[in-house]
Amino acid sequence: MKQYKVGVIGATGMVGQRFLLLLENHPLFEVKVLAASSSSAGKSYKNAVKKWHMQAAMPAKFADMTVFDADADKEKIAAEVDFCFCAVNMKKEDIRDLEYAYAKLECPIVSNNSAHRFTDDVPMIIPEVNAEHLEVISAQRKRLGTKRGFIAVKSNCSLQSYVPLLHPLKKFGIKEVAVCTYQAISGAGKTFETMPEICDNVIPFIGGEEEKSEKEPLKIWGSAENGKIVPAASPKITAQCLRVPVSDGHTAACFVKFDKKPKKEEILSAWKEFYGEPQTLGLPSAPKQFIHYFEEDNRPQPALDRNLENGMAVCAGRLREDSVYDYKFIGFSHNTLRGAAGGAVLLAELLAAKGYFD
Repeated sequence: MKQYKVGVIGATGMVGQRFLLLLENHPLFEVKVLAASSSSAGKSYKNAVKKWHMQAAMPAKFADMTVFDADADKEKIAAEVDFCFCAVNMKKEDIRDLEYAYAKLECPIVSNNSAHRFTDDVPMIIPEVNAEHLEVISAQRKRLGTKRGFIAVKSNCSLQSYVPLLHPLKKFGIKEVAVCTYQAISGAGKTFETMPEICDNVIPFIGGEEEKSEKEPLKIWGSAENGKIVPAASPKITAQCLRVPVSDGHTAACFVKFDKKPKKEEILSAWKEFYGEPQTLGLPSAPKQFIHYFEEDNRPQPALDRNLENGMAVCAGRLREDSVYDYKFIGFSHNTLRGAAGGAVLLAELLAAKGYFD
Protein backbone atom coordinates (compact mmCIF):
# COMPACT_ATOMS: atom_id res chain seq x y z
CA MET A 1 0.00 0.00 0.00
CA LYS A 2 1.53 3.30 -1.10
CA GLN A 3 2.44 5.85 1.60
CA TYR A 4 2.05 9.60 1.12
CA LYS A 5 3.90 12.44 2.87
CA VAL A 6 1.41 14.96 4.23
CA GLY A 7 1.38 18.52 5.53
CA VAL A 8 -1.27 20.03 7.80
CA ILE A 9 -1.78 23.77 7.26
CA GLY A 10 -3.59 25.32 10.20
CA ALA A 11 -2.30 22.60 12.51
CA THR A 12 -2.72 24.55 15.76
CA GLY A 13 -6.49 25.17 15.46
CA MET A 14 -9.32 22.89 16.57
CA VAL A 15 -9.75 21.19 13.18
CA GLY A 16 -5.98 20.98 12.77
CA GLN A 17 -5.76 19.20 16.12
CA ARG A 18 -8.45 16.77 15.01
CA PHE A 19 -6.47 16.11 11.80
CA LEU A 20 -3.42 15.13 13.84
CA LEU A 21 -5.38 12.67 15.98
CA LEU A 22 -6.77 11.05 12.83
CA LEU A 23 -3.37 10.95 11.12
CA GLU A 24 -1.34 9.75 14.11
CA ASN A 25 -1.42 6.11 12.96
CA HIS A 26 -2.92 6.41 9.48
CA PRO A 27 -2.04 3.51 7.16
CA LEU A 28 -1.56 5.73 4.07
CA PHE A 29 -0.61 9.19 5.29
CA GLU A 30 2.48 10.22 7.26
CA VAL A 31 2.59 13.78 8.59
CA LYS A 32 5.88 15.42 7.65
CA VAL A 33 5.05 19.12 8.02
CA LEU A 34 2.97 21.18 10.45
CA ALA A 35 2.22 24.76 9.43
CA ALA A 36 0.34 27.67 10.97
CA SER A 37 0.47 31.46 11.15
CA SER A 38 3.68 33.46 11.50
CA SER A 39 3.07 33.80 15.27
CA SER A 40 3.48 30.02 15.63
CA ALA A 41 6.35 29.59 13.18
CA GLY A 42 9.64 28.33 14.59
CA LYS A 43 8.06 27.01 17.79
CA SER A 44 7.63 23.37 18.71
CA TYR A 45 4.05 22.23 18.12
CA LYS A 46 3.40 21.77 21.84
CA ASN A 47 4.46 25.39 22.45
CA ALA A 48 2.63 26.78 19.42
CA VAL A 49 -0.74 25.31 20.48
CA LYS A 50 -2.35 27.84 22.81
CA LYS A 51 -4.91 25.29 24.02
CA TRP A 52 -5.31 21.61 23.18
CA HIS A 53 -9.06 21.17 22.65
CA MET A 54 -9.27 17.41 22.09
CA GLN A 55 -10.23 14.87 24.76
CA ALA A 56 -7.43 12.54 23.63
CA ALA A 57 -3.91 13.69 24.47
CA MET A 58 -1.70 15.46 21.95
CA PRO A 59 0.16 12.74 20.02
CA ALA A 60 3.75 12.62 21.30
CA LYS A 61 5.11 12.16 17.77
CA PHE A 62 3.98 15.68 16.84
CA ALA A 63 4.73 17.54 20.09
CA ASP A 64 8.33 18.46 19.27
CA MET A 65 7.91 19.04 15.52
CA THR A 66 8.82 22.59 14.50
CA VAL A 67 5.91 24.55 13.06
CA PHE A 68 6.42 26.19 9.66
CA ASP A 69 5.01 29.52 8.50
CA ALA A 70 2.16 28.50 6.19
CA ASP A 71 2.66 31.56 3.98
CA ALA A 72 6.37 32.40 4.08
CA ASP A 73 7.52 28.75 3.89
CA LYS A 74 5.22 27.66 1.03
CA GLU A 75 7.99 26.55 -1.32
CA LYS A 76 9.77 24.59 1.40
CA ILE A 77 6.54 22.89 2.53
CA ALA A 78 5.45 22.03 -1.02
CA ALA A 79 8.82 20.39 -1.68
CA GLU A 80 8.52 18.20 1.43
CA VAL A 81 5.08 16.65 0.93
CA ASP A 82 2.83 14.87 -1.56
CA PHE A 83 -0.19 16.97 -0.55
CA CYS A 84 -1.52 19.15 2.28
CA PHE A 85 -4.69 19.36 4.32
CA CYS A 86 -5.74 22.97 4.88
CA ALA A 87 -7.87 24.24 7.78
CA VAL A 88 -6.95 27.85 8.45
CA ASN A 89 -8.72 30.75 10.13
CA MET A 90 -8.20 33.66 7.74
CA LYS A 91 -10.20 36.01 5.51
CA LYS A 92 -11.79 34.12 2.62
CA GLU A 93 -9.80 35.97 -0.06
CA ASP A 94 -6.53 35.25 1.80
CA ILE A 95 -7.41 31.54 2.03
CA ARG A 96 -8.22 31.50 -1.67
CA ASP A 97 -4.83 33.04 -2.52
CA LEU A 98 -2.97 30.69 -0.16
CA GLU A 99 -4.60 27.54 -1.56
CA TYR A 100 -3.98 28.65 -5.15
CA ALA A 101 -0.34 29.33 -4.31
CA TYR A 102 0.18 25.79 -3.00
CA ALA A 103 -1.63 24.23 -5.95
CA LYS A 104 0.58 26.21 -8.36
CA LEU A 105 3.63 24.89 -6.48
CA GLU A 106 2.38 21.41 -7.54
CA CYS A 107 1.15 20.64 -4.01
CA PRO A 108 -2.46 19.35 -4.05
CA ILE A 109 -4.69 20.85 -1.35
CA VAL A 110 -7.50 18.99 0.41
CA SER A 111 -9.35 21.87 2.00
CA ASN A 112 -11.64 22.13 4.99
CA ASN A 113 -12.22 25.81 4.19
CA SER A 114 -15.15 27.43 2.36
CA ALA A 115 -13.09 29.76 0.13
CA HIS A 116 -13.24 27.56 -3.00
CA ARG A 117 -16.56 25.77 -2.51
CA PHE A 118 -18.17 27.73 -5.33
CA THR A 119 -15.20 27.80 -7.69
CA ASP A 120 -16.80 25.88 -10.55
CA ASP A 121 -13.82 23.64 -11.37
CA VAL A 122 -13.06 22.83 -7.71
CA PRO A 123 -14.91 19.64 -6.71
CA MET A 124 -16.81 19.87 -3.39
CA ILE A 125 -17.09 16.28 -2.29
CA ILE A 126 -19.04 14.10 0.11
CA PRO A 127 -17.16 10.92 -0.84
CA GLU A 128 -20.19 8.59 -0.73
CA VAL A 129 -22.38 11.01 -2.68
CA ASN A 130 -20.55 12.68 -5.59
CA ALA A 131 -17.14 11.09 -6.12
CA GLU A 132 -17.66 11.47 -9.88
CA HIS A 133 -17.09 15.24 -9.55
CA LEU A 134 -13.37 14.59 -9.14
CA GLU A 135 -13.16 14.42 -12.92
CA VAL A 136 -13.12 18.25 -13.12
CA ILE A 137 -9.64 18.27 -11.53
CA SER A 138 -8.08 17.78 -14.96
CA ALA A 139 -9.74 21.00 -16.20
CA GLN A 140 -8.71 22.83 -13.03
CA ARG A 141 -5.09 21.75 -13.55
CA LYS A 142 -5.26 23.06 -17.11
CA ARG A 143 -6.53 26.43 -15.84
CA LEU A 144 -3.83 26.61 -13.15
CA GLY A 145 -1.08 25.38 -15.46
CA THR A 146 -0.16 22.52 -13.13
CA LYS A 147 0.65 18.84 -13.59
CA ARG A 148 -0.03 17.65 -10.01
CA GLY A 149 -1.38 20.65 -8.15
CA PHE A 150 -5.12 21.13 -7.57
CA ILE A 151 -7.67 22.01 -4.88
CA ALA A 152 -10.47 19.73 -3.70
CA VAL A 153 -12.80 20.73 -0.88
CA LYS A 154 -15.29 19.13 1.48
CA SER A 155 -18.68 20.69 2.04
CA ASN A 156 -19.97 22.60 5.05
CA CYS A 157 -20.04 20.48 8.21
CA SER A 158 -23.78 20.88 8.85
CA LEU A 159 -24.69 19.44 5.43
CA GLN A 160 -23.46 16.02 6.55
CA SER A 161 -26.41 15.76 8.93
CA TYR A 162 -29.06 15.82 6.18
CA VAL A 163 -27.66 15.75 2.59
CA PRO A 164 -26.45 12.11 2.84
CA LEU A 165 -29.95 11.18 4.07
CA LEU A 166 -31.67 13.00 1.24
CA HIS A 167 -29.35 11.66 -1.46
CA PRO A 168 -30.66 8.04 -1.56
CA LEU A 169 -34.21 9.48 -1.74
CA LYS A 170 -33.59 11.50 -4.91
CA LYS A 171 -34.93 8.58 -6.96
CA PHE A 172 -38.39 9.45 -5.58
CA GLY A 173 -38.12 13.01 -6.94
CA ILE A 174 -37.41 15.47 -4.11
CA LYS A 175 -39.34 18.73 -4.74
CA GLU A 176 -38.85 20.78 -1.57
CA VAL A 177 -36.77 20.55 1.60
CA ALA A 178 -37.02 22.55 4.80
CA VAL A 179 -34.25 21.99 7.34
CA CYS A 180 -33.35 23.38 10.75
CA THR A 181 -29.85 22.57 11.98
CA TYR A 182 -28.89 22.61 15.64
CA GLN A 183 -25.14 23.05 15.54
CA ALA A 184 -22.47 22.25 18.12
CA ILE A 185 -20.09 24.90 19.43
CA SER A 186 -17.02 23.09 18.07
CA GLY A 187 -18.32 24.14 14.65
CA ALA A 188 -17.34 27.65 15.68
CA GLY A 189 -13.99 26.43 17.01
CA LYS A 190 -15.27 26.86 20.57
CA THR A 191 -15.55 24.90 23.79
CA PHE A 192 -17.83 25.62 26.76
CA GLU A 193 -14.84 27.30 28.39
CA THR A 194 -14.28 29.68 25.48
CA MET A 195 -17.99 30.22 24.72
CA PRO A 196 -19.66 30.74 28.13
CA GLU A 197 -22.55 32.66 26.51
CA ILE A 198 -23.89 29.41 25.04
CA CYS A 199 -24.54 27.78 28.42
CA ASP A 200 -28.29 27.57 29.14
CA ASN A 201 -28.83 29.29 25.81
CA VAL A 202 -29.54 28.94 22.09
CA ILE A 203 -28.20 31.47 19.56
CA PRO A 204 -30.53 31.66 16.52
CA PHE A 205 -27.95 32.94 14.04
CA ILE A 206 -24.72 31.58 12.52
CA GLY A 207 -23.21 33.94 9.97
CA GLY A 208 -23.39 32.69 6.37
CA GLU A 209 -24.60 29.25 7.43
CA GLU A 210 -28.11 29.36 6.04
CA GLU A 211 -26.92 30.42 2.57
CA LYS A 212 -24.38 27.55 2.56
CA SER A 213 -27.06 25.11 3.72
CA GLU A 214 -29.36 26.08 0.84
CA LYS A 215 -26.77 26.42 -1.97
CA GLU A 216 -24.07 23.82 -1.33
CA PRO A 217 -26.34 20.76 -1.75
CA LEU A 218 -27.18 21.94 -5.27
CA LYS A 219 -23.50 21.96 -6.24
CA ILE A 220 -23.05 18.51 -4.68
CA TRP A 221 -26.05 17.25 -6.71
CA GLY A 222 -24.90 19.08 -9.83
CA SER A 223 -23.32 17.60 -12.95
CA ALA A 224 -19.77 17.77 -14.30
CA GLU A 225 -19.98 19.40 -17.73
CA ASN A 226 -17.06 20.66 -19.84
CA GLY A 227 -14.69 20.74 -16.87
CA LYS A 228 -17.06 22.58 -14.54
CA ILE A 229 -19.65 21.65 -11.94
CA VAL A 230 -23.07 22.93 -12.99
CA PRO A 231 -25.29 23.12 -9.87
CA ALA A 232 -28.61 21.27 -9.89
CA ALA A 233 -31.71 23.43 -10.40
CA SER A 234 -33.72 21.61 -7.74
CA PRO A 235 -34.91 20.81 -5.14
CA LYS A 236 -35.87 24.03 -3.42
CA ILE A 237 -34.18 24.16 -0.01
CA THR A 238 -34.88 26.53 2.86
CA ALA A 239 -32.77 26.42 6.04
CA GLN A 240 -32.50 27.87 9.53
CA CYS A 241 -29.33 27.32 11.58
CA LEU A 242 -29.03 27.60 15.35
CA ARG A 243 -26.04 27.27 17.69
CA VAL A 244 -26.88 25.05 20.65
CA PRO A 245 -25.07 24.05 23.87
CA VAL A 246 -23.58 20.80 22.53
CA SER A 247 -19.83 20.15 22.35
CA ASP A 248 -19.74 18.00 19.18
CA GLY A 249 -22.41 16.87 16.72
CA HIS A 250 -24.86 18.68 14.44
CA THR A 251 -28.55 17.69 14.48
CA ALA A 252 -30.97 18.43 11.63
CA ALA A 253 -34.78 18.49 11.63
CA CYS A 254 -35.64 17.82 7.99
CA PHE A 255 -38.96 18.07 6.09
CA VAL A 256 -39.28 16.70 2.55
CA LYS A 257 -41.87 16.89 -0.24
CA PHE A 258 -41.64 14.41 -3.15
CA ASP A 259 -42.88 14.25 -6.74
CA LYS A 260 -43.95 10.71 -6.02
CA LYS A 261 -44.44 10.05 -2.32
CA PRO A 262 -42.67 6.82 -1.31
CA LYS A 263 -43.77 4.46 1.40
CA LYS A 264 -41.97 4.69 4.74
CA GLU A 265 -40.54 1.21 4.16
CA GLU A 266 -39.06 2.36 0.84
CA ILE A 267 -37.23 5.23 2.54
CA LEU A 268 -35.87 2.97 5.29
CA SER A 269 -34.76 0.46 2.69
CA ALA A 270 -33.05 3.17 0.61
CA TRP A 271 -31.09 4.32 3.66
CA LYS A 272 -30.11 0.83 4.76
CA GLU A 273 -28.94 -0.26 1.33
CA PHE A 274 -27.09 2.91 0.38
CA TYR A 275 -23.32 2.87 0.07
CA GLY A 276 -20.75 4.74 -2.00
CA GLU A 277 -17.25 4.45 -3.42
CA PRO A 278 -15.55 4.61 0.00
CA GLN A 279 -17.37 1.42 1.04
CA THR A 280 -16.72 -0.28 -2.33
CA LEU A 281 -13.03 0.61 -2.17
CA GLY A 282 -12.73 -0.26 1.54
CA LEU A 283 -11.09 3.09 2.37
CA PRO A 284 -9.53 3.16 5.86
CA SER A 285 -11.78 5.92 7.28
CA ALA A 286 -15.02 4.80 5.61
CA PRO A 287 -17.85 3.64 7.86
CA LYS A 288 -18.90 0.07 7.11
CA GLN A 289 -22.59 1.11 7.26
CA PHE A 290 -22.86 4.70 6.05
CA ILE A 291 -26.40 5.46 7.30
CA HIS A 292 -27.70 4.16 10.63
CA TYR A 293 -31.43 4.42 11.39
CA PHE A 294 -32.64 4.37 15.00
CA GLU A 295 -36.10 3.00 15.78
CA GLU A 296 -36.20 4.62 19.24
CA ASP A 297 -38.16 7.88 19.48
CA ASN A 298 -35.37 9.60 21.43
CA ARG A 299 -32.49 8.91 19.03
CA PRO A 300 -30.12 9.94 17.54
CA GLN A 301 -28.54 12.00 20.32
CA PRO A 302 -25.14 13.77 20.22
CA ALA A 303 -24.00 12.36 23.57
CA LEU A 304 -24.89 8.77 22.61
CA ASP A 305 -24.31 8.59 18.87
CA ARG A 306 -21.62 11.04 17.73
CA ASN A 307 -18.81 8.46 17.80
CA LEU A 308 -20.69 5.78 15.86
CA GLU A 309 -18.32 4.16 13.33
CA ASN A 310 -15.48 6.37 14.66
CA GLY A 311 -17.63 9.44 14.12
CA MET A 312 -17.91 8.81 10.38
CA ALA A 313 -21.48 7.44 10.17
CA VAL A 314 -24.57 9.53 9.46
CA CYS A 315 -27.55 8.87 11.75
CA ALA A 316 -31.28 9.15 11.18
CA GLY A 317 -34.37 8.74 13.32
CA ARG A 318 -38.03 9.66 13.84
CA LEU A 319 -39.07 9.18 10.20
CA ARG A 320 -42.80 9.86 9.96
CA GLU A 321 -45.42 11.40 7.72
CA ASP A 322 -45.99 15.16 7.97
CA SER A 323 -49.15 17.27 7.72
CA VAL A 324 -47.56 19.90 5.42
CA TYR A 325 -44.67 18.05 3.77
CA ASP A 326 -44.71 14.36 2.88
CA TYR A 327 -42.21 13.20 5.53
CA LYS A 328 -40.07 14.55 8.34
CA PHE A 329 -37.08 13.01 10.10
CA ILE A 330 -34.10 13.78 12.31
CA GLY A 331 -30.55 13.59 10.97
CA PHE A 332 -27.27 13.74 12.85
CA SER A 333 -23.51 13.68 12.23
CA HIS A 334 -20.28 14.42 14.09
CA ASN A 335 -19.27 17.85 12.86
CA THR A 336 -15.49 17.71 13.40
CA LEU A 337 -15.15 14.07 12.29
CA ARG A 338 -17.58 13.30 9.42
CA GLY A 339 -18.18 17.04 8.98
CA ALA A 340 -14.63 18.40 9.03
CA ALA A 341 -11.28 16.66 9.50
CA GLY A 342 -12.60 13.10 9.11
CA GLY A 343 -14.48 13.99 5.94
CA ALA A 344 -11.32 15.60 4.52
CA VAL A 345 -9.21 12.54 5.40
CA LEU A 346 -11.78 10.29 3.69
CA LEU A 347 -11.70 12.59 0.64
CA ALA A 348 -7.88 12.34 0.59
CA GLU A 349 -8.13 8.54 0.77
CA LEU A 350 -10.48 8.62 -2.22
CA LEU A 351 -8.10 10.91 -4.14
CA ALA A 352 -5.19 8.59 -3.31
CA ALA A 353 -7.12 5.50 -4.42
CA LYS A 354 -7.89 7.17 -7.74
CA GLY A 355 -4.28 8.25 -8.32
CA TYR A 356 -4.71 12.02 -8.02
CA PHE A 357 -1.63 12.41 -5.81
CA ASP A 358 0.63 10.40 -8.13
